Amino acid sequence: MILTRLLIIKTGSAVTEVRRRHGDFDAWFRQSMALSEADCTVVSVHDEEELPADPGSVGAVLVTGSPAMVSHRAEWSERTAAWLRDFHALARPLLGVCYGHQLIAHALGGRVGPNPRGRHMGTRQVRILAEDDPLLGSCHPEAKFQVTHVEVVLEPPPGARVLARAEHDPHHALHFGHRSWGLQFHPEFDRAVMAAYIESRASVLAGEGIASERLLASLESAPQGSQVLERFCRMMTTDSSVSKPS
Repeated sequence: MILTRLLIIKTGSAVTEVRRRHGDFDAWFRQSMALSEADCTVVSVHDEEELPADPGSVGAVLVTGSPAMVSHRAEWSERTAAWLRDFHALARPLLGVCYGHQLIAHALGGRVGPNPRGRHMGTRQVRILAEDDPLLGSCHPEAKFQVTHVEVVLEPPPGARVLARAEHDPHHALHFGHRSWGLQFHPEFDRAVMAAYIESRASVLAGEGIASERLLASLESAPQGSQVLERFCRMMTTDSSVSKPS
């Protein structure tokens, strides 16, 4: 078995304070999946970088989070959604995280918008519904993950299976069919990154009536996040001609 080259679709960057201390989204994913830069291609679609013209030339895709909002329908985001629709149809490994989760859902006919329950940040308990799912099943019946988001999938696309629920989000993880998944939580965040995000948003949280000190005090490690990414990485093995770069 050989490792398929991974395309990381970067839909934004971490806030400046967090990026300065801990690096950026793509680095966190590579670290959690024990991948080198040579194993991945990163395309920053929010900076107008172009995706491969032929989705069939790509072995596996991971779509990152973003400070942007899917419901704003930015042109770069809509172009990426159309590309993801075509890639999904190829039945190759596809994983969306936070914004990526929402973007895939939108691309396939779901509805995304602001969470009626408001912003959520910190370590949260997530109920895993599908014990048989190859990506999340081993986390059944529940696990803790790091979360930070304002928007959610309000209506999953037709045929999607709800894999996980959180107290604030009934569609916290979805299987879209084929080998495509979406996670609202951040499996790539460790406790230090989550703390840095809360600290960077302290004034915003205060304006929304949320005490950042309370969130920081309740933070926990969430090792099952990296385990989920490791399982996705194992799905990126193939007997095809798409090989791991030397």
